[in-house]
Amino acid sequence: MQQATATAAAKHKRWNAETLLILLGVATLILAPLYFYPVFLMKVMCFALFACAFNLLLGYTGILSFGHAAFFGGAAYFTAHAVKEWGLTPELGILVGVAGAAVLGLVIGFLAIRRQGIYSTMITLALSQMFFFFCLQAPFTHGEDGIQGIPRGHLFGLIDLKEPLNMYFFVLTVFVLGMLAIWRIINSPFGMILKSIRENENRAISLGYSVSRYKLGAFVMSAALAGLAGGLKALVFQFATLTDVSWQMSGEVVLMTLLGGIGTLVGPVFGAALVTSLGNYFATSELPVTLVTGIIFMVCVLVFRRGIIGELYASRLGRRIERSRED
Repeated sequence: MQQATATAAAKHKRWNAETLLILLGVATLILAPLYFYPVFLMKVMCFALFACAFNLLLGYTGILSFGHAAFFGGAAYFTAHAVKEWGLTPELGILVGVAGAAVLGLVIGFLAIRRQGIYSTMITLALSQMFFFFCLQAPFTHGEDGIQGIPRGHLFGLIDLKEPLNMYFFVLTVFVLGMLAIWRIINSPFGMILKSIRENENRAISLGYSVSRYKLGAFVMSAALAGLAGGLKALVFQFATLTDVSWQMSGEVVLMTLLGGIGTLVGPVFGAALVTSLGNYFATSELPVTLVTGIIFMVCVLVFRRGIIGELYASRLGRRIERSRED
């Protein structure tokens, strides 16, 4: 009984810290366009949402996917085609992308969850590569040229998204709503069952839960949220290319999540901001970005085993923040 009470108290403290970080982050993002380039900030938010969607599957369900680029890039292609060729409004185009990503997640997840461990991971990678070659050959993707010149249009027919600040606050709104959706999922009874599957799948089966259905549900939700990020990214940069569906993109989102902290709500956001900032800073440098990122990753793996945010929660500073909030 005492152990359960201590665990509940620790969890409560952890969410207090995450709530504080989230509120500070949202306030910072509202004021950020006054000091930083809006397109860069929008890129950070798109990849942060992508990393959080991936973390929903890895951090809270325990399923490692090396094929999440299929959902991210697939939604980018679907959104781009719907907006440019079909003339849909941006919000409808994004919904098309999310629906397409969810269908891909249903197919890939149905096949991947039939195996466990490295076999499941390799299935996601193989199917993602199959989708990559489909995008390379499909007429509507325009091959290596990709879909370019995507119009941003008018949101609900009223708000002109060609204006940078309008587009920025649209992306910010979708990002916040996506984070709220993830928060609601992981704190719902469904999310509690996902965590039990992650901790002890056999125990969850013995309690009568249909583990396969819950895994598939998590896969589809993660894919749909990754698709939301991909559709936003296509509108922000006004193009969708093969880079979005490549295996390197899948590896990059794994890196973002590990750097920030698996199983934390804001950890992937921090990891995405770090990786994106490094890529932007070293873009004009003679130093190779992949080398610098790799060194940082190795240091974090050796020093910050829980990820940067995960270690912050476990550190004395994190405990001091909690005590100050309680006082």
